[in-house]
Amino acid sequence: MTYIVNDKCIKCKFTDCVDVCPVDCFYEGENMLVINPDECIDCGVCEPECPVDAIVSDTEDGAKDWLELNDKYSREWPNITESKESLANANEHENESDKFKKYFSENIK
Repeated sequence: MTYIVNDKCIKCKFTDCVDVCPVDCFYEGENMLVINPDECIDCGVCEPECPVDAIVSDTEDGAKDWLELNDKYSREWPNITESKESLANANEHENESDKFKKYFSENIK
């Protein structure tokens, strides 16, 4: 088991999770974070820190595609080891649906 970040992070990118990660397995794209599944030690301390519940176990329904996305982009995006300001207007996007189709960016921040 590992933890992954899903589309709830897109356009929010809260980084509270980064500060508590003991192995620094978060990576930062333009408008979301991902977790490297090979580096994650499954401790779960990051999950309750996310204010939008974007971090879930890879065993949850629908997590397979997100596991693949987290794996791919954690190899392309830079590592993030300290929290930063969330994206502008993050609160406006917290409960929005279909964020991946609308906003996902492969770009580095």
